[in-house]
Amino acid sequence: MDQRNIGKIGIIGNGSWGTALAKILTDNHHPITWWVRNPRSVRSLQERHHNAVYLTSVYFPKELIDPSDNLEYVLKQCDTLVVAVPSAYVQEAIEQVPKSLWENKKIISAVKGIIPNTNQLLNDYLTDYLGKEVTYAAITGPCHAEEVAEARLSYLTFSGLDQHFTETVASLFRNDYIHTTWNHDLWGAQYAAVLKNIYAIGAGMAHALDYGDNFMSVYTTNCYREMHQFLSRHFEQVHPSPQMPDFHTSAYLGDLLVTCYSLHSRNRRLGNMIGKGYSMQAAILEMNMIAEGYYAAKCMQHIAGSYQIPIPIAHMIYQILWEEKSPTEIFPQLEHMLH
Repeated sequence: MDQRNIGKIGIIGNGSWGTALAKILTDNHHPITWWVRNPRSVRSLQERHHNAVYLTSVYFPKELIDPSDNLEYVLKQCDTLVVAVPSAYVQEAIEQVPKSLWENKKIISAVKGIIPNTNQLLNDYLTDYLGKEVTYAAITGPCHAEEVAEARLSYLTFSGLDQHFTETVASLFRNDYIHTTWNHDLWGAQYAAVLKNIYAIGAGMAHALDYGDNFMSVYTTNCYREMHQFLSRHFEQVHPSPQMPDFHTSAYLGDLLVTCYSLHSRNRRLGNMIGKGYSMQAAILEMNMIAEGYYAAKCMQHIAGSYQIPIPIAHMIYQILWEEKSPTEIFPQLEHMLH
């Protein structure tokens, strides 16, 4: 696959997922310019060649990374940008520099969430913000940053409307421990990544409340049914075409399963803490990481309502997270809804 149209690559964000993607690209011998918000982390990458906060075991070839806390510098250097900022902060990051610097950039989204202020996926936000469509592909899993750090076999799916660009991006990340595939389902794949985070919070709550494997299997099955119904109806209403995407694949079902079951899942961890009685504020402070499902739970209520597509399980998780309902109050109701 011809990668020349990608140009210079930049990564925006140095959390665990951004760091994992930087590892993949540099392992594949692609030099990166890297926006790192914290000057201390910039110095660590420059002097010690690793991220001092996230995935600290990963070391980068010094000749392949150019870290900077100056976002304007990174944008001026790069043609293709991997955006790996948590959804709650991505709008702030984009709008802190002149809009002109984002024009004509190719975007690879690693944002697995909804922009809270606009209730939009990143591609829709950028289209409105820039006044035109952007060349864009989204990364989905199933894939945890911690396993990428260990070079354990993982799978990535790339979704985009421009087939050549999407295939090219998939080839950038492909190596002996990363298998990649691609599809055209730009909106569905991203919404699936958003919904699975909400459901994973519920899975963590169920674990904390001492529900067993039998309940969890039924819960996850019902979550997938709800996700499938949302994606199918959204596709039919908003982006109809002769062929419905295949939702029975790893980017949809597989990503849901790993996020609900894996101990690496920060959304499951958040749910586990809430189920044990932590306040939302205390849980977020102790995790010191963003669990995308928290913000997504609120955003998806607005989105599902606007399309009149019911998501009752996600609504129950929303009630716990945002309306201060108790898990011990909500889960007995959930028990009788599952089948």
